[in-house]
Amino acid sequence: MSSEESTSLNITPAPSETPPYISSAASTSQDQSSPAESSTEESLHLWIKKNISKQQCHAFLSDPSKEEVCYCGNLRTDHAEVIKQGNSITIHKDPTDAFGQIHFIDKFKKCDGSCPQTSKYVRVSADTEAKVLYQLLTKKWELSPPNLLISVTGGANNFYLKSHLKKVFYRGIIKIAETTGAWFITGGTNVGVMRHVGQALRDCALKNSMQQKIVAIGVAPWGAIHNRDKLVNEEGCFPAHYEIDTQNQDDLTSLDNNHTHFLLVDDGTNGLYGVEIPLRAELEKHISLQNKENNIKISVVCVVLNGGLSALNTIYNAINKGTPCVILQGSGRLADVIAHVSGQQNSTVKIDKLIENQLEKCFGQEYKTSAFQSQKKEYTRKIPEIIKKRELLTIFRARKDGQGNLDVAILDALFKASKTGGSQDKSWKKQLELAIDWNRADSAETEIFTEESMWKNDDLHWPMKLALVGNKPDFVRLLLENGLILKDFLKDDETLCELYQKLPKCFFLYKLVKRVEPDKIRKQEMKKDDLHNIQGKINLIHVSNEVRHLLGKFTQYIYPLTTMSPLHRHFTVRVKEIFSGHKAEAWRKNEAKRDAARDLFLWAVVQNNRELAEIAWGQCRDCMSAALAASKILKKMAEESIDADEAQEMLELAKHYENRAIGVFSECYKNNEERAQNLLVRISRLWGKTTCLRLALEANNKNFVAQSGVQAHLTNIWCGELSVHNPVWKVLLCMVFFPLIYTKFLAFRSDEDLQREIEQKEEIKMTGEEEEGTGVKKTESYMTNNLKCFKKSVEPLGSRLVGLYGSPQVKFYGNIISYFAFLFLFAYVLMVDFQSTPSALEMMLYIWLFSLACEEIRQIFYDPDNLRLHEKIKVYIQELWNILDILSILLFCIGLVLRLTTKMFYQGKIILCIDFVVFCLRLMAIFTISQTLGPKIIIVRKMMMDIFFFMFLLSIWVMAYGVAKQGILIHNDNRLDWIIRGAVYEPYLIIFGSFPENIDNAGFDINSCSMNGTDPMKPKCPVLNENQMPVFPEWLTIIMLCVYLLFANILLLNLLIAIFNYTFQEIHENTDRIWKFQRYQLIKEYHTRPAPPPPFIIISHVQFMRNLVLYREPIEHEFKKDFSEEEEDELLSWEALMKDRYLLSAQLAQSQSMEGRILDTSQKVTTLTERLERLEKLEEKVMNALQRIEDSLQSQGVPSRKD
Repeated sequence: MSSEESTSLNITPAPSETPPYISSAASTSQDQSSPAESSTEESLHLWIKKNISKQQCHAFLSDPSKEEVCYCGNLRTDHAEVIKQGNSITIHKDPTDAFGQIHFIDKFKKCDGSCPQTSKYVRVSADTEAKVLYQLLTKKWELSPPNLLISVTGGANNFYLKSHLKKVFYRGIIKIAETTGAWFITGGTNVGVMRHVGQALRDCALKNSMQQKIVAIGVAPWGAIHNRDKLVNEEGCFPAHYEIDTQNQDDLTSLDNNHTHFLLVDDGTNGLYGVEIPLRAELEKHISLQNKENNIKISVVCVVLNGGLSALNTIYNAINKGTPCVILQGSGRLADVIAHVSGQQNSTVKIDKLIENQLEKCFGQEYKTSAFQSQKKEYTRKIPEIIKKRELLTIFRARKDGQGNLDVAILDALFKASKTGGSQDKSWKKQLELAIDWNRADSAETEIFTEESMWKNDDLHWPMKLALVGNKPDFVRLLLENGLILKDFLKDDETLCELYQKLPKCFFLYKLVKRVEPDKIRKQEMKKDDLHNIQGKINLIHVSNEVRHLLGKFTQYIYPLTTMSPLHRHFTVRVKEIFSGHKAEAWRKNEAKRDAARDLFLWAVVQNNRELAEIAWGQCRDCMSAALAASKILKKMAEESIDADEAQEMLELAKHYENRAIGVFSECYKNNEERAQNLLVRISRLWGKTTCLRLALEANNKNFVAQSGVQAHLTNIWCGELSVHNPVWKVLLCMVFFPLIYTKFLAFRSDEDLQREIEQKEEIKMTGEEEEGTGVKKTESYMTNNLKCFKKSVEPLGSRLVGLYGSPQVKFYGNIISYFAFLFLFAYVLMVDFQSTPSALEMMLYIWLFSLACEEIRQIFYDPDNLRLHEKIKVYIQELWNILDILSILLFCIGLVLRLTTKMFYQGKIILCIDFVVFCLRLMAIFTISQTLGPKIIIVRKMMMDIFFFMFLLSIWVMAYGVAKQGILIHNDNRLDWIIRGAVYEPYLIIFGSFPENIDNAGFDINSCSMNGTDPMKPKCPVLNENQMPVFPEWLTIIMLCVYLLFANILLLNLLIAIFNYTFQEIHENTDRIWKFQRYQLIKEYHTRPAPPPPFIIISHVQFMRNLVLYREPIEHEFKKDFSEEEEDELLSWEALMKDRYLLSAQLAQSQSMEGRILDTSQKVTTLTERLERLEKLEEKVMNALQRIEDSLQSQGVPSRKD
């Protein structure tokens, strides 16, 4: 609008002192043209100059009551011309001259550290269109559209807010600012309710926990702003230094420094308040009509504290426009009047009387003023209209103990408003979004998810995504209870991928960022600006790779083919079909399956979110595998994390899910032992085609492996086809005299199964005879069953022989005998038959060792997990006994090469003797199967680690004393062997009681030493005097020896004993658990080991090489079992039933515990307190009703009780 355009306002001078009020509704006679969309290149300065105007009184019209003051409130000098007579003033519209940024300065230093902030401001005409202001806020000032608009109104003067109400109000404002992304609109000045809002938002900003900026918009009258001349600049102020001077502002007011944006409304007057109200109302209405995502309109709530006539007009207009209002009872004045009157249902006359009584009570001295008496009709007219629309009015009563939630009151007000005028179907989305933002599942359950409402599955997808990303577990649970189907929610990869892209900042996100951007190697380098872009590049391939890394290389990818393109997938399947000979359907069967509950559980676990993970785990069918996989993932992340607190939380959650797996398995084992053991070895396609048993072992879940059901299964594998009840001596005897197996001397598992089956059939037969009697058909059926059992009992002769020698137990005993024979042969060759030319026995020893070496090579290449060579080697060397095997074989090879030479023959024998020691140490691994000796070997291994650290401390004292002693006694001895003897060997022997005789003169003998050190068999003599006696100070050497013995023999040795005792006690308490866990490794080794013991095992190695060359698939074994789809579905359904039983029993046990009882009591007390509060409110209403009845009776002439 050009500066030439003007608007004439006709103002009739009034005899009263109050100047005429200029209404913005009549301020212009021409419609302002809608602004064109400004281009991206247009600067803020040019856009504001083009679209934003100010109003200014052009001609001075003297006010008779005030000399040199115009009716507009400005001085004569502020006008361009003077009108001596007339009844109108001229208002010019010019481009605004006040905009930019404000830098606040507090003259009295009362900003509490918040003054240095910078806020944006603009001076706008009172008739500016709301859409122009909204464009300024969102486009030019780059504010994100709000999720909620909170309009706070009330007392414009400073008033006292009770401490408990102040606490609740501040807490509510902070909660809303932190969770919703709301805009707060106030009067923007540093007084009254605006100041309270600003201080609450300042406290929120000081918490420094906001990821988005708080938006507090102050809509203030330009003419009532103190020091507004500091804000004027034709080119804009960047920044304007604005001084807050509360003591010298007179009738004006200062801006509040805690607001972020200011719209300073100008109608051309000076010193008038309330001129901004119409523009503020239009702006709020325009914002409420804007659409957000999902076609949801922005909700508006009016919050009232204290207040007078202006607040009354604001509430009245808001109620008429359908905007819900929340009144804070106890804040004083108008708010208390409305709160007390709102509960009354009476005639108009009685309401008017009640309103007058409350006005007199709540306004106090202000009520007696003439100005208020002239406004009283407005109160009595508008308050009844306000309280009639109870659905839009919410009274918030804060308890004196500071309890109560303002955000809940606002949410309830929105719920109540959404039910009016048939708008429930249109507004439930925005109400649900707010409930999720504020995490008020209780309110949503009672107001939205009612019994009458029927929800479609698709309608709950977007709130589910909000609840998951916002970490609202209560809402996730509520949505699942109200019909959300996880399978439909996560049916697309895009939804799951989006969830991973929106992961909160956690260790797993850091790992994914490393895969997307390998250059970002440290968490400190993950800047907020770059993190969002990197997160957008995350896909399920990155997730699958990282999860496989955390689970272990023994698993397969959890999202392998689904992330490929259709052409790539078809090509991959076709290649496998050609090279393997299998049909494509078989490969598709082995593909990793998608499961929504598994995907959600994994997403929650990797971010270490316990509550969401617990909800998702409750939805899993394969719950035991899921719990053990979570334990493995969390332990691996804790191992790699550099944050000690985060790692500890991960370990605690891993322990929790190990206990979950134990609970489910125990429930399963109590119900059906066979099915429970099938769950242990069932191949889980949801978790990388691995098994529960393997996951527990890889996660080092000793408590799970120590369960009786797991150990029973391992015992069955250990015994193979033999019965677990056979004594050891019977097994050893049958190993030698194998024909005994065809008698009943040794029991087989098949015999026990057959006997059990016959007994069951006998029971069925007896039951059938009792119920139906004996008949021909029953007899025929019984004979048929007996015939089948007889056929089963007739086994091939070779099957029992294979069952005997193929049993891991028998293999183990055979290898023990073989190993002892090998050691005996080795010792005999070293001590008796070690010739320059190898004898027949020595050649047999070499062949024996060759078979042992071949077995170690077979163990490396035997890989059911299809690992790469370096991964196989890495897994192999993780076992200590394998390292001893490699060391012993290498030493033997070196010794063998040396002994075959003439010059190094003896040195070769020495190396072979040392190698014999290593082979003997390897013998300890054999006894790990023993429940008595196994734990002791574990203790020895742990003590060996302790003694290395002890030797480091001991070596310090040995070297310190030895070097000092040698330097004092001997002068310049250059013989290295005697230096080491004197500085290291002798001090070390002192610890064991070998005291030196050369530290004093009493035992000195000159013939026992060499004067110049020329005799290699004698030590060098110390420095002698003329009497041929040592000159060193013997008192010093004796003191040094005493100090050395004190620390080395007494302190350090006792420290070693204490360390050993601690280690013993620590391991001894968990001996059974540790032994059961390590027992698995030996069982697994001998289960896969060939049946013949060395050296005959080489025959099996030849067969193994043949299978390797011919690419024959390995035979399936009892550590991994595949089931058909029908069997697997039945097994998983049974597992889910057992999981529900376990959770029910766990919940019952928790409720009966002391903590559960305390929690239950606390909930009951809370319920009683709420009921008492409702009774108090009801009592107050009853008393008010009785008082009204009594007043009515008195008015009719009935005497009162007092009369």
